[in-house]
Amino acid sequence: MSTTLFTAWGYEVSILEFVAAITSFIGVWLGTTGKRITWPWWALSSALYGVFFYQVDLFASAALQLVFITAAVYGWKDWAPTGAVPGSVTGRNRRYIAIGTFISVAALSPLLSNIGAAATWSDAFLLIGSLVAQIMMVYQKWEAWVVWLIVDLAGTVQYAMLGYWFTAVLYAMFTVVAVVGLKRWHGSLRN
Repeated sequence: MSTTLFTAWGYEVSILEFVAAITSFIGVWLGTTGKRITWPWWALSSALYGVFFYQVDLFASAALQLVFITAAVYGWKDWAPTGAVPGSVTGRNRRYIAIGTFISVAALSPLLSNIGAAATWSDAFLLIGSLVAQIMMVYQKWEAWVVWLIVDLAGTVQYAMLGYWFTAVLYAMFTVVAVVGLKRWHGSLRN
């Protein structure tokens, strides 16, 4: 583990976790604005969180960071320099996304259990749900924020139950940011 920066709620917050949290929050907030600059911030915070999650045996969350970095490259490439232009997912595709998410989480959970992960079904959901939301972000779909809202709530609970309080608070803040993103992106769609 990295050097402790400070102790919060009886939990030692490492320099790595703190810097990852700050860069992640900046990236997610920028995402609500639809600005293209969000993608480099997400890539940086994902690299930092990838190391942190690997150190604490949250393997699916660590692997997810590689997905985020890849998505950041595609998001940077695919979003216009002026930013995102939100669109919608069709009703039929929403059903496919929901079914695919459920099946993927059910398939990944036993694998995580077999390799000794610190969390199984919840970490599997964070991986798959975040993957779905991130892909929807790259394609500029406002429904990504609905998925982020659910994923961020689950992340808040998972990290709190595991005692990673600083990251739990970050995910609680992400939940609020997801509401802001949902309002902004859906609002811009109506305009």
